[in-house]
Parts: sequence; structure tokens; C-alpha cells
Amino acid sequence: MARKRRLAPAGFAQHVIQRGNNRSICFVCESDYIAYIHWLKKFSLQFDVSIHAWVLMTNHTHLLCTPKYDNRGVSAMMQPLGRMYVRYFNQKYKRTGTLWEGGFTSSLVDSEEYLLTVYRYIELNPVRAKMVLDPAEYKWSSYTINALGVKSTLCCAHRVYLSLGKTETERMKAYRTLFETEISQTLIGNIQYCSKKELVLGNNKFKQQIENLTGIALKNEKLGRPPKSED
Repeated sequence: MARKRRLAPAGFAQHVIQRGNNRSICFVCESDYIAYIHWLKKFSLQFDVSIHAWVLMTNHTHLLCTPKYDNRGVSAMMQPLGRMYVRYFNQKYKRTGTLWEGGFTSSLVDSEEYLLTVYRYIELNPVRAKMVLDPAEYKWSSYTINALGVKSTLCCAHRVYLSLGKTETERMKAYRTLFETEISQTLIGNIQYCSKKELVLGNNKFKQQIENLTGIALKNEKLGRPPKSED
């Protein structure tokens, strides 16, 4: 069966996930995280992809990003990023073969309805995994940038994030307030299901907009039973 065409229209946010093969460890020590972030910066700039939120877990990564150009930006970024990191990792740990579980998965995100929830979903990964009690305690995510003002040359604020307040202080305070409310298990399940199946995370109006732009029918996309134990 032919692979479903990846939806990647310019200017629309995507939730991108890359997993270690058979859930294998992808980051062993601090220098590994630093290396991945280095190449993520390099290739996101090279291929004009804005990174809004991210987290590097031990065996997978999450990105919330927006490509500037149709159909090629995210794939163009992820392919050399994956190759460079695998080459680095194999050389460092004297191993051979694949590191990633096939290609990455991606899901278009309705910015008006779901974007800030996906921000939170990504940055709360270490909390859900019981690695930390507070997202600010986890070093390898964008939370301290978006919520606490740590400077970054990687993160680029989405317009919806910018609408949280007129000043940086107002925006960060409003953003932190969002984390005082838990994301419902139903919504978590929907995000995970759409990510796994590469479905559009959005309402019917948003799906119609994507249909009109891409010429690909989405009306039959329905949420099913959420996958178990996904991050």
C-alpha cells in the first residue's frame, strides 16, 4: 500500500514526532541533547521552518513547527537532522544501523483551537513520564523559553502565543497560567491518535480549509480509540 501523502502546507503548524527504533535510547548524556539541538537549529534555519515548542525525551522527540514553504520544509529539515544525528550517535557509541523508527510522523494543528494545547502537551511530556514534577525542572524542552523568558536562538513564537499579551511579561504570565489546568485525557488521546495516524488535529472548518488548499479529501478522517501509553 502506498504511503499516505504527507500534508505540509506553508504557514500551518505541525506536531512532529521522531521515535527511537523499538523505543531504544536516543540520548545518553548531555552532549547528545546538545548535538541534536545544534543540528535542529542549523536545518530549521536552512529550510525556513519556525520551531515554536520542543522536547527531547530519552527515546523520542516532539516538535511544534511551521514551514515557510509548501510540502518540503519539514521533511527537508528532518531528513538531514536525522542522518547527522545517527552518524554522530553511531560513531560515538561504536554502533551501526538505524536509530530511528522509520520516518517521523506529523500532524497538522488547527492553530485557533489546538495550538496552545499542543504547546502544553509537548512541554508536559517529562511530567507525564514522571521524570520531573514541574516542566521548568526539565532542561531539554522549550518550557523555560516560553514560560520563563530564557533566551533562545531556536524557538520562534507563534502568532497565537504572541496574542497572549502585549508584552513579554504578560505573555509569559498568561502562558504559565495555562499550565495550571490539566489537559483532559480525552484531548491527550486525540492528540496522540492524530499524531500516530498523521491526521489533522482540528475542527471541520479547519479541515475544509486544508482540503481547499491541498486538494486532498479529509472528510472521512475520524478520531478512533486513542492509542495506549503514547507520549
